[in-house]
Amino acid sequence: MTSDDSTDALIDGLVRSAFQIMGVLTRIGAEHDLSLTQLRVLGIVRDRRPRMSDLAAFLGLDKSTLSGLIDRAERRGLLARAANPDDRRVVDVLITDAGRELTARLNQEIRETLAPATGRLDPAQRQQLAQLLEPVLTPALPLAPRPAAQP
Repeated sequence: MTSDDSTDALIDGLVRSAFQIMGVLTRIGAEHDLSLTQLRVLGIVRDRRPRMSDLAAFLGLDKSTLSGLIDRAERRGLLARAANPDDRRVVDVLITDAGRELTARLNQEIRETLAPATGRLDPAQRQQLAQLLEPVLTPALPLAPRPAAQP
């Protein structure tokens, strides 16, 4: 296998796994009246308190689009906005107790749904796969649009 073949196989595996996992996340989210983007927001804020601007940039969304998502989550009691303790001009997003409870339930549903796939690996293989994925996933890829192809 040439290095191009191994890269092609890796990219194919990553894309196939992403599609499979996005399908699971989309279905579980829909069962809880959440979009895939709303699931991503809950996953991000479950253990941190990002600035609205940082969250919008990370998700590749306009601030107004993110604001609408946060508005809907606030109405459901899942998220809240708060002034940043270090800079009162900045708005942070934080998870509420109800959001934390829903996130825990969603996490359990995701684990159970993916168990047939993850269960094919023994604990050492799961740990090895997680370790192998870390340098691929961190830091996250930029969400800037690709430059147009040159003729």
